[in-house]
Amino acid sequence: MAEVFSRPNSPYGGARTSGAIDQGLRSFMLGTYNYMALGVAGTAAVVMLLMAYPQVMQTIAVGPMKWVLFAVVMGLGWFAPRLFFGGSTVMAHGAYWLYCAAWGALIAPMIHFYVASGLEGLIGQAFFIAAAMFGVTSLIGYTTKKDMTGWSGFLSMASIGLIVVMLGSYFFITDPGTSKTVSMGISAVVVLLFSVVTAFETQAIKSMYIENAQYGGEEQLKRSSIFGAFMLYGSFITLFIHILNLLGLANRN
Repeated sequence: MAEVFSRPNSPYGGARTSGAIDQGLRSFMLGTYNYMALGVAGTAAVVMLLMAYPQVMQTIAVGPMKWVLFAVVMGLGWFAPRLFFGGSTVMAHGAYWLYCAAWGALIAPMIHFYVASGLEGLIGQAFFIAAAMFGVTSLIGYTTKKDMTGWSGFLSMASIGLIVVMLGSYFFITDPGTSKTVSMGISAVVVLLFSVVTAFETQAIKSMYIENAQYGGEEQLKRSSIFGAFMLYGSFITLFIHILNLLGLANRN
């Protein structure tokens, strides 16, 4: 998705002292992770709310609504830099929370399926595995000295390719056995790819802070923090969905 690989062009330069940058960067990253955690909690709240209304879940699962939600998620991802940096902080907040809510509505039928099938334990397993992978890869992105900027093109094309493959398999593969094999293969590749994406994004967020620390101002830093949470949230939810899919397929007869 576009927001994973887009970094706003910044005219800001200069540098603070090392101590000021270290302290400010820690505070900035903590704020970003807090926004992301609140987004995940908001998504969980949307899922639980929708699960109380089976008819709504059915409408999302089998009707055109799921494609509307998919378009909202993709559209917000594609236009994220413009939404977050071309408007106000209020607009940035609105785009972020809409994104989290749309993801919640989109995955609610899947979560309901696992609960109704007696596989709710897999949801917790997938969440903790995703959280562990996210934590490790984000830490790598934060601490590595290797410049990952050059990976942007590859990661972008790989993500677009995977979306095309997923849509193609959904519409054109009807054999259950083949569909299961393809689904497992896609999910495995997605998990590997977005582990790398998480490290890439974390380094990009760190760079955003350093670029804007001197002249960006508090509002610019606030929007950068929300944008960073937007990026990391997208990667975490993608990891969670595909890890859950792998666990579900492995436990399904």
